Amino acid sequence: MAKPSDQISSRGTITHIIFDMDGLLLDTEEFYTQVQETILARYGKKFDWSLKAKMMGKKAIESAKVFVDESGLNGILTPAEFLEDREEMLQSLFPTSELMPGASRLINHLHANGIPMCVATGSHRRHFELKTKKHGDIFSMMHHVVLGDDPEVKHGKPSPDIFLAASKRFEDNIIDPGRILVFEDAPAGVAAAKNAGMSVVMVPDPRLDSSHHVAADQVLSSLLDFNPSLWSLPPFQDAGI
Repeated sequence: MAKPSDQISSRGTITHIIFDMDGLLLDTEEFYTQVQETILARYGKKFDWSLKAKMMGKKAIESAKVFVDESGLNGILTPAEFLEDREEMLQSLFPTSELMPGASRLINHLHANGIPMCVATGSHRRHFELKTKKHGDIFSMMHHVVLGDDPEVKHGKPSPDIFLAASKRFEDNIIDPGRILVFEDAPAGVAAAKNAGMSVVMVPDPRLDSSHHVAADQVLSSLLDFNPSLWSLPPFQDAGI
């Protein structure tokens, strides 16, 4: 899945990193899939990846509207009712979240080399706290976190709002977006980063149709495959996982 180094469309000098969270740092996307399959089954419908691709990375209410509209449930289930239905199930699943392969290694490496990092996620605060409960050591290395319910994030991905807000909160305050590298798994997140003028490494779920890969500057199968040197970042000093 990875594009060869000579096919990476943008390789400027990177000084700052922004990470998405769900499906990129934390293996939480399966929780959403599981719950949404359960809800659709009540109405005799099936959840598929074409629908998931449209929902990924968006604010909760925006994602819920997509779910209801695309599933043909208008007049049967409101977006608010959908969110209420799935909330109880998700609350029990989120605290069990595990890190995605390569996430710990990459974050520890960047932190050790003084590369400023942050998280920009569509998750609201309550969900963020549940998902990161077991991983405080990893998230404590972030300079800051911008959440989906942040007042400065007026519009969810693919709007650039969340990435623009995240970039402004680094100590440098004004950073050339061309020096920021975003890590994303969702098509809407890739579009948001590009709309903010930033470079993007996409680490998509293998079930996501490859047509969604086109906008990314680099596509990897896993964070384990990331080569910092290609982005003018300090190289790994080991070959471990």
